[in-house]
Amino acid sequence: MRHGVWTVLFVLVLAGVVLADSEQEVFDPNEVVVSNPAPLTAFEWPDVVLYDNGPLVTHPGGGAGGADVSAVQNALGMTTNGFGNQFSAGYSLADDFTVTDAAGWQIDDITFFGYQTDSTTTSTITGVYVQIWDGPPNAGGTVVWGDLTTNRLLTTGWSNIYRAADTTLTATNRPVMENVATIGTTLAQGTYWLQWSADGSLASGPWAPPITILGQTTTGNALQYTTAWAAIADVGSLTPQGLPFIINGAVVPVELQSFSVE
Repeated sequence: MRHGVWTVLFVLVLAGVVLADSEQEVFDPNEVVVSNPAPLTAFEWPDVVLYDNGPLVTHPGGGAGGADVSAVQNALGMTTNGFGNQFSAGYSLADDFTVTDAAGWQIDDITFFGYQTDSTTTSTITGVYVQIWDGPPNAGGTVVWGDLTTNRLLTTGWSNIYRAADTTLTATNRPVMENVATIGTTLAQGTYWLQWSADGSLASGPWAPPITILGQTTTGNALQYTTAWAAIADVGSLTPQGLPFIINGAVVPVELQSFSVE
């Protein structure tokens, strides 16, 4: 037998509980308790790292002045410092990510990494341009958000990482910047591709360092667009590379569905 009244009471109680809690280069006894807090809006959801596409630092604290280093592993035959994504030249990069939560993700911003050779630790990055595809851009994907004409750069600054060869860990001519781009969109569960380009005030680059893991030469399946799409590979080892980026935002909450108690 269904007990309709008890079902309604149970749902109401449960709801109350939920509310309370190219070229390569702890508990507080003094806390004030609000009996009926307002529900969180989409813009008040806790901002977290939703996706991190891979490591960049190989030598924490191993660089000049105690900075971190992302080392080009010459010992493994690798020679590429970074991959070109110069907005002024029409170059861009792309890599994939997967939205794993059933209700989707609210993506607030994305952190990209890049440098201009011979810059100081004061960022020279002036622009980041981003679009999102629902599949590979070179194999039938469609742009579902963004464009490559709107500058979405929110903040830029030194990441405390230098890109350097494993034979010259204290080199300082490639300080890597963290470039945060404003996104502001919600994506359903599935696999997508980011495409981005960057601009800067110096002549060299911007360049994007690849995912870097000690002892590994293959790190991903990223693409580069110059005059056509092509898989990126280290020039020395000829092995496929991925690109680091960090997606920040919130998991879209699944609303409570109707149910009954037998």
